[in-house]
Amino acid sequence: MDPSIWWTSAGIAALLGLSAFFSGSETALTAVNRATMHQLAAKGSKGARIALKLTEDNERLIGSILLGNNLVNILAASLATAMFTGAFGDSGVVWATLVMTFLVLVFAEVAPKTYAITYPERAAVRVAPVVAVIVRLFAPVVAVVRLLVRLALALVGVKADPDAHVLAPLEQIRGTIALHHSEGGVDKDARDRLLAALDLKEREVAEVMRHRSDIVSISADRPAEEIIEFCLASPYTRTPLWRGEPENIIGVLHAKDLLRAEHRRARAKGGAEQGAEQGAEQGAKSGAKGRRKLDVMSVAMQPWFVPDTRSLDDQLRAFLKRRQHFALVVDEYGTLEGLLTLEDILEEIVGDITDEHDIEVAGIVRESDGSVTVPGTMTIRDLNRACEWELPDEEATTVAGLMIHEAQTIPTEGQVFVFHGVRFEVLERERNQITRLRLKQVSRGTR
Repeated sequence: MDPSIWWTSAGIAALLGLSAFFSGSETALTAVNRATMHQLAAKGSKGARIALKLTEDNERLIGSILLGNNLVNILAASLATAMFTGAFGDSGVVWATLVMTFLVLVFAEVAPKTYAITYPERAAVRVAPVVAVIVRLFAPVVAVVRLLVRLALALVGVKADPDAHVLAPLEQIRGTIALHHSEGGVDKDARDRLLAALDLKEREVAEVMRHRSDIVSISADRPAEEIIEFCLASPYTRTPLWRGEPENIIGVLHAKDLLRAEHRRARAKGGAEQGAEQGAEQGAKSGAKGRRKLDVMSVAMQPWFVPDTRSLDDQLRAFLKRRQHFALVVDEYGTLEGLLTLEDILEEIVGDITDEHDIEVAGIVRESDGSVTVPGTMTIRDLNRACEWELPDEEATTVAGLMIHEAQTIPTEGQVFVFHGVRFEVLERERNQITRLRLKQVSRGTR
């Protein structure tokens, strides 16, 4: 056998190996998780640092790999054609096409890409140093190719923007979480918490605040003893104080501050009684101090007002910066809309947080027929998260608000509507407020 055939076969095998390297490198470096690469780089992995650098410009990276891959594939096909033509004549072209298609498909495409998909981080770390050299070597040619591509796309009216991203980072994270949940890698509760944390930037204070009609407050002009009794009976640590009308909040009374003030007054009163026994003059001074009435406004904190359009993410940062957990929400005209606490924002992420003093609030009650009974004040977001529904929350925040928006009227008890594939039935109504509803998912054609 002619020795040239052996040399040609060895050359083809080497070129197929290079083709496998380029194919696997492309898949590994494009499929790798950059967050994982950041962690590996922080631990001292040189390959991970190089991989991160390469993936900063995906267009240049892919252009260099494709250039190298096409060069070796075309050269391998040419050598195979020459070898088979010399051995079989004109029919050698057909043999070369069949054999090279099989070899390239199996050994230079499917096999390396399967490995790269299975172990993307490991493969990326290993190939990154070599690929970095190839990228620098092919940089001039790739720059020309990029220019030609842009010119060609411009001729058909397409503007290429290398800095544009198909998905924003947050959308990529949401997609990843949804994918892992669908595959069983992330359970529903974990998915809901992760997505809720990501949604804080897109949600406004007005969506989760407690409405002003539900605020537990008291007039600052009431006697101190009455205010103390009111605060002790309240399930909340902070109590707003108003003057003139409930919407005119002038202070916020913290139970701990009130306790400290009462403790000081009790000690002063005890000192007065002890002083009376020790001497008339000292007892008179201490007695005057002990009989002094508690000034509630001297103990109360200044109210903190925030706009209802502020995002929950910004408000969370403001809570942490000011080291306060309580804010009053106002609209664009300065009118009191409601109140918001740090706990309200945290509950949007982790769900309801209750303690031994919280008032039990009715939530979702699941019926045997598949329907659910909910309070009208329940947010659409909480309902969607609990029932895996997709009711829109762009025009309304609560379930009752959505029904009123869609019906364009305030329904009466017993009325039934079907919107967005869900049957709404009014169970209870107090004045103009829908307090309880029964909901059931139905087919789109049901009325």
